[in-house]
Amino acid sequence: MATATKLDPTKLADWEIAEASEKNMRTIYEIAEKLGLEKEELLPHGHYIGKVDFNKVLKRLESRPDGKYIDVTAITPTPLGEGKSTTTIGLTQGLGKRGKNITAAIRQPSGGPTMNIKGSAAGGGLSQCIPLTEFSLGFTGDINAIMNSHNLAMVALTSRMQHEFNYDDEQLASRNLRRLNINPRNIQMGWIIDFCAQALRNMVIGIGGKMDGFMMESHFAIAVSSEVMAILAVAKDLADFRERIGRIVVAYDKNGKPVTTEDLEVAGAMTAWMANAINPNLIQTIEGQPVFVHAGPFANIAIGQSSIIADRVALKLSDYHVTESGFAADIGFEKFWNLKCRYSGLVPHAAVVVATIRALKAHGGAPLPVPGKPLDPVYKEEGLEWVEKGTENLIHCINVVKKAGVNPVVCINAFYTDTDNEINLVKRTCEEAGARVAVSKHWQYGGDGALELADAVIDACNEPNNFKFLYELETPLRHRIEMIAEDVYGADGVEYSPAALDKAKSIEQDKELSKLGTCMVKTHLSLSDNPNLKGVPKGWKLFIRDILTYKGAGFVVPVAGDIKLMPGTASSPAYRKIDVDTQTGKVKGLF
Repeated sequence: MATATKLDPTKLADWEIAEASEKNMRTIYEIAEKLGLEKEELLPHGHYIGKVDFNKVLKRLESRPDGKYIDVTAITPTPLGEGKSTTTIGLTQGLGKRGKNITAAIRQPSGGPTMNIKGSAAGGGLSQCIPLTEFSLGFTGDINAIMNSHNLAMVALTSRMQHEFNYDDEQLASRNLRRLNINPRNIQMGWIIDFCAQALRNMVIGIGGKMDGFMMESHFAIAVSSEVMAILAVAKDLADFRERIGRIVVAYDKNGKPVTTEDLEVAGAMTAWMANAINPNLIQTIEGQPVFVHAGPFANIAIGQSSIIADRVALKLSDYHVTESGFAADIGFEKFWNLKCRYSGLVPHAAVVVATIRALKAHGGAPLPVPGKPLDPVYKEEGLEWVEKGTENLIHCINVVKKAGVNPVVCINAFYTDTDNEINLVKRTCEEAGARVAVSKHWQYGGDGALELADAVIDACNEPNNFKFLYELETPLRHRIEMIAEDVYGADGVEYSPAALDKAKSIEQDKELSKLGTCMVKTHLSLSDNPNLKGVPKGWKLFIRDILTYKGAGFVVPVAGDIKLMPGTASSPAYRKIDVDTQTGKVKGLF
């Protein structure tokens, strides 16, 4: 392995650190052997990446007890992110330094943030996973498979609408088709692409003659918000996956009845695209610990969790397993708590809440960081008043974890510009709030910098907890939304648009839909539905403007505020700095 301590992240870009570390990384066969996989359980994708045949692993190790289960979440982030993936990798490296049999599970990066402002979520500094380029640019093709699977449903829908419009019942019967009477004004799905492409949010398709499709309004969303991705995250096995795919509601007919992928006779083909993608991916940290990668990001507009399958496999193979949830405790951890754990049956032993001095200052009133622009000088100077005010958000997030009955560990993800006084203030605040706290410098020093965090997590895992869900599935939908809004976000109540209210009442009257889980869509930049409100906003109500139904994944999806399922690309995106060295073929500029 490359010697991480000889690499200085204050002077080197992430891609430079990754490139140097990759020269001596272990082969995927060595990683699999270290993990205890048998030969036929590893599905290699080249020398350094593999997939794992999860069915074989789970069958072989069925009677083996699970390891300790740790979730990584965070305080409300700035647009720059506060290092959850970096902390996940750093904690994994720190536990490895403590001699623990350790695995991690992170989410596959989307091309949207990779080419925009957040980077590929491979971690950073001396706590990242490798190989970086392959991980960041397509990986083993899972998201491509999701796009093909999802968009095939739209091909089936739009072609069926065209044929039903052009042919009478006898002509349809001669083509072995029955009339579905699809309502063009009640289409539930759109198309997906794995970029932030705001120009595709609203469009008209089918322009031309009768052979050019059925003309109607449509839209694109980002790939990882697809229900197919959600199903990948929560499915237990291929049979469960196939059943869920068939339940996806693509549209409604003119009598208000759902039209599913099964009705369109496309569910089997959609599953065929995903038959390999359902196996989790395997890579490594730059210090050689195994990292599973499965399912996608964006917990603000999707479930945003690493998959149940990856966690189940890892918990059988390791003594400690660190999994990652998207964004902050109000979004990612809430969905981990009330959706992922409910569907998996797994109970966490601890949850790490990542905080940075930078984010605390932003929540305390300092000028907000703007992606692509230099940080305000206040972020490099001591600012105790801003930090102290910002800890209100941290305490709120600690209390969210406590409401789940899980032991919280606050990780102060330390930057080299942070001062001792700032860090000590945060430590005192966390201890007074009844949470363990550790300072971690994994970005700068790798596993050696995460030893204090690793020790705190080990201690938390050895204490009993009292895990409990926020709500039961029998709880009426609007009551559930109110519980999440008030108990998790800190709202004073909930308001609905007329359309959302009608949908909520209809769902509550449906015996099947009323017992689906609740997967909120809300900005990640605030505890509220207004991204401009920082800290712990007071005196506000959550506004639900729409409610979607992901019947296959098992979710009802309330949409709060003005958030879009297709993010936009910023004025200074990452792709401006990404290029290829034409002499070596190496990609440079990724982070």
